[in-house]
Amino acid sequence: MAIVNKNLITKGLSGMLGGTLVFRSVGDKTVVATAPSTSKVPTVAQKNQRERFQQAVLYAKSQMADPIIKAEYETHAKGSGAPNAYNIAVADFFNAPDITEIDLSKYLGKKGDTIRIRVTDDFKVESVSVEITNDKGTEKGNAVMQANKLDWLYTVIDDNTSTVGNKIVIKAYDMPGNETKEEQVL
Repeated sequence: MAIVNKNLITKGLSGMLGGTLVFRSVGDKTVVATAPSTSKVPTVAQKNQRERFQQAVLYAKSQMADPIIKAEYETHAKGSGAPNAYNIAVADFFNAPDITEIDLSKYLGKKGDTIRIRVTDDFKVESVSVEITNDKGTEKGNAVMQANKLDWLYTVIDDNTSTVGNKIVIKAYDMPGNETKEEQVL
């Protein structure tokens, strides 16, 4: 790649020359690079990405067909500066939620103890589930979203004599069904 500054011959030049060079104007500079190679046969990764994009388009179209969900995406689009609700829905398909914090400080193995989970998403976290596996078996349940819309609280339903070796599995889901999973062993 070459950058040409203030050259009268190349100033404002853009496009491909002879299938080998590409010219692009960037301000008062002209960038010259070799033409990108184009393969007629897509790679496996390209095929997979194209398929995933097709799924994202189908997801977005189905969301736009539901007036209530479309309104949620439209509200988010206005606040984010995105062009429209459809684009937000496509992006949502590609981005799974993030589990940013698991607070086990109030989990002592007693019924009624709580586990706080902080989860974010580019659009909306749909649900958060918790599994506690120990020598007595596995307890499963859903956490409840808190007023701040970031934290989810799970209330333990079974007593546990010892928390040593307990495995805590947190799963967070967004509207398209993307899953993020985190595990902690005590």
